Amino acid sequence: RTVRQKQIDAFVNDPDVAIAVCSLTAAGVGINLQVASNIVLAELSWTDAEQTQAIDRSHRIGQTEPVTAWRIIAAQTIDARIAELIDNKAGLAARALDGSEDEVSSSADVQLEALVALLTDALTASP
Repeated sequence: RTVRQKQIDAFVNDPDVAIAVCSLTAAGVGINLQVASNIVLAELSWTDAEQTQAIDRSHRIGQTEPVTAWRIIAAQTIDARIAELIDNKAGLAARALDGSEDEVSSSADVQLEALVALLTDALTASP
């Protein structure tokens, strides 16, 4: 067994191990964390799917508790803008999938708009 697997097993089976810290990439695939009912995302991805995949590691057979997920985002930072972009992209995907008649801009347009806003804010911010 790898060190990673030993740590996962300890989190799943040892009641004295109450916290697992994983990157989005590590927590997103090949891991079942159904014993976790609280998920904290302390890093962001450019895609909603990657975050959802990490949260879904707790939504597995054997989960007996409601699952709550938080994203830690500091106000007035680039992370706040990235989170806004992710949320906009998730809304775009949802509208595309449900056949909504609302105007749907492309993902590239949403990303470009967010990046332009970031640069504009940075250039106009007072020192």
